[in-house]
Amino acid sequence: MHYRTLGDSGVEVSEVGFGAWVVGTDWWGDRTEAEAAEMIQHALDAGITYFDTGDVYGHGRSEELIGDALAEVRDEVTIGTKVGYDFYNNPQAGHGELPKETDPEYLREAVERSLDRLGVEYVDLLQLHNANVDEVTPEVLELLDQLREEGRVEAIGWAMGPSIGWLAEHERAVELGFDAVQTVFNVFEQIPGRHVIEAIRERGADTSVIARVPHSSGLLNEQVRPETELAEGDHRGFRPDAWYETGWEKLETLRFLERRGSSASEANGRQGATGGSDRERTMAQAAIQWLLSHDEVATVTPTFHSAADIDEWAAASDTPPLSPAEVERCEELYRTNFGVDRDDGMDSLRSSVGGRDLEGTGKQHARR
Repeated sequence: MHYRTLGDSGVEVSEVGFGAWVVGTDWWGDRTEAEAAEMIQHALDAGITYFDTGDVYGHGRSEELIGDALAEVRDEVTIGTKVGYDFYNNPQAGHGELPKETDPEYLREAVERSLDRLGVEYVDLLQLHNANVDEVTPEVLELLDQLREEGRVEAIGWAMGPSIGWLAEHERAVELGFDAVQTVFNVFEQIPGRHVIEAIRERGADTSVIARVPHSSGLLNEQVRPETELAEGDHRGFRPDAWYETGWEKLETLRFLERRGSSASEANGRQGATGGSDRERTMAQAAIQWLLSHDEVATVTPTFHSAADIDEWAAASDTPPLSPAEVERCEELYRTNFGVDRDDGMDSLRSSVGGRDLEGTGKQHARR
């Protein structure tokens, strides 16, 4: 495992992080508390030190499980959590979005409750959870500064979602000097990540990117195929057939990113062309390495379902980085919609405002 720093905060994160939305909720499969603890320990053993949770995940249960599992190694790990959804006063209705609350008084209380559940004196990264740009007022910013001065928070972030888009929020986070922006970013869905990276480069900012959904909801790790029957309630079951069909066609164009072990002589013959070593690299690992090819990306948080997922995806950090030629080929494929001549039917579903926030981003971006 390799490690990077969030902005100029000094907060270190593993290149592959643990998205703790999978524990404390049943949205990604039922698991007992013991099984959740085993997953967290397995992640630690694999070199993962960044654990990303949120107060709304299981209405605090994810934070409790993370806090219990990491109590003995608190000084060796980086914990990030999120606040901004008022689940204390509103019931959860399935996967529906809860009312957001960014009143500074509410946020301070939410942070204190999160710290209590985590059993810690401070969090390494505090993120505003899906806040709209007009909700991050001067009063909210003042509170975040106060929390940092008080030692309750080491770094400040802004987590965008659940849909993609959020272009104004990305720009504002960079403008305000947030240490981290968490957003959907993968080789198929590049609009959010490309947009924030462009903003970072234009301003010469120190903001880092936390990339979530790195496997495009199961396509790039090959856990979702056109014939896959998803469990009842799985959010991907509401997607059009075109998403599966076009996604699988696109995936086939990326097979050149996979590497298989071979003899030393064969490896020497290939290194001149690829510029890398001959260690194995699976498609799921390549998807993570593509993200890590961007200097602005500090960590990638895949959705682990099993110990086998952790073993494979955590190891991605130590697989061969993509060569410049491989990166350029991925760029060309993206510009040409991976050779697929039809849309995947997802633009209006990806965006919380029916796709309007994606208009004007360029045909090469809008058709994925």
